[in-house]
Amino acid sequence: MNYYSTENNNLRRSLRDAVLEGLAPDGGLYMPEKIAVIPKDQLLSFRKKTFQDISKEVAISLFQDDLPESEIIEITESAINFDTPLIEVESGVYVLELFHGPTLAFKDVGARFMARMLGHFTKGLNREINVLVATSGDTGSAVASGFLNVEGVEVFILYPSGGVSELQEKQLTTMGGNITALEVAGTFDDCQRLVKSAFQDPDLTEKITLTSANSINLARFLPQSFYYFNAWARLPEQTEFYVSVPSGNFGNLTAGLVAGRMGLPVKHYIIATNVNDVVPEYLKSGKFNPRASVPTIANAMDVGNPSNFARILDLYGHSHKEISDALSAYAYSDDKLRQGIEKVYRETGYLMDPHGAAGYLALQEFSPKEPGIPGVFLETAHPAKFSKTVEEVIGSEISIPDKLKKASTKEKVSIPLAAEYSEFKIFLEETAK
Repeated sequence: MNYYSTENNNLRRSLRDAVLEGLAPDGGLYMPEKIAVIPKDQLLSFRKKTFQDISKEVAISLFQDDLPESEIIEITESAINFDTPLIEVESGVYVLELFHGPTLAFKDVGARFMARMLGHFTKGLNREINVLVATSGDTGSAVASGFLNVEGVEVFILYPSGGVSELQEKQLTTMGGNITALEVAGTFDDCQRLVKSAFQDPDLTEKITLTSANSINLARFLPQSFYYFNAWARLPEQTEFYVSVPSGNFGNLTAGLVAGRMGLPVKHYIIATNVNDVVPEYLKSGKFNPRASVPTIANAMDVGNPSNFARILDLYGHSHKEISDALSAYAYSDDKLRQGIEKVYRETGYLMDPHGAAGYLALQEFSPKEPGIPGVFLETAHPAKFSKTVEEVIGSEISIPDKLKKASTKEKVSIPLAAEYSEFKIFLEETAK
C-alpha cells in the first residue's frame, strides 16, 4: 500500500519510505491510501482478548499489505508489553489509563512501536539514521526510552527550556547513549518548526539521513489506535461510546479517528485542550488560525500550531461541517483544570493529571449525551509526573513511582540551543552521522 502527502495526493511513498522520511518533502504528513475495516465478529472477539492481542490484530489490519504477518506480530509483542486498563470513575464515566508503560505516558505505545518498525526497516543499511523529535514533555522521554541503544540510530530531542515539568526533563535528559537532549530557548512550536525546517532543507538531507519520531511520523501515530479498541473492549456490553481526548499536537485524536474508520463504534469524539485553543476556535468559526503557544500546567497541550490538524482536514475532505458534526471541543484554563482535579479526587478518590482533568471536564461538558451510552476519557500521563501541581491541589504528597524516582536522582545533561534554524543546522552538520 502507498501513503500519500496531505499536501499532494499524487506524492506517494511505500510504508518503508514514508517511515524513513517522517515528513513528506512538500511539508505534508503521510496518510494511508486506504484504511481496512475490521469485521464486526472480529471486533466483538476483542472483548475476550488482552490489550497485546488486540494490538496485534489491529496492527495486522493496518500494515498487512506492507509487512509479513510474523514481523508485525514480533514488532507488536515487543512494543506492547504493558496494559492500558479501563477504570470506572463515576457511573457511566470511565478513564483509560495510558501511563503503564516504561515512561508512564501514553506516548510509550507509539514510540516503542515506531522504534521497532524503524529497526526493521534499517536492517542492512550502511548509514546512520538520525531521529529528530520535538517535545512538550512526554514525547521526549517516551522516544528516548523506546530508541535507547537501537543500533544505527541517533536521537535528537528538542524541548522548550522551562516548558516541561522537572520530572519530564529528568527523564529525557538522563538517558545518555544514543540520545541527545537539546534545550531550546523558545516554545514547543519553535522546536517543531526547527524539526520541520530540517526535513525540508535539501542541502541538509543530502548530507545526513533524517526521520521524525513525533506524531507527524505515521509509524508513531497509527499504533495509538490500538488502545481505543482496548477501551471499547473493556466496557460493559455496549455498542457505542463517547471518547474525550486531551489534545496538543492532535496525533492522539487522529489515531482515534482512524480507529473509527476501522469500525470502532465511537458515538462522538470530544476534544479537550487548555487555553491553546486553535482547534476549538476552528470548530466555532471555520477558520484555522495558528498562534504562539501559551505555557500552562498541562504542558503537553501547549501547542499553537498542531501538525496533525492537516490529517484531520484530510480525513474529512476539508469540510468544516463534517468535522463539526463528528467532533466537539472545549478549552480550559489552569484554574479550571485544578478545580477538575480537586473535584474528582474529593468525590471519588481518583487522582488525575492536568491533561486527564481536561478530558474529564470536556466529557462532562459535552451535550447532548444520550442516556445509557458510556463515556471514556484518556488519562495520558501518571499524575506523579506533575507532582508539584497535583500536590498543591489536593493538599498532600503523592507517591512517586520508582521509575520516576530513579530518573530524578540522575544529573541533567542537555545542550542549549537558540530557536534559530541556522544554529540547529550547523549543530546537525557537525554532530549527526
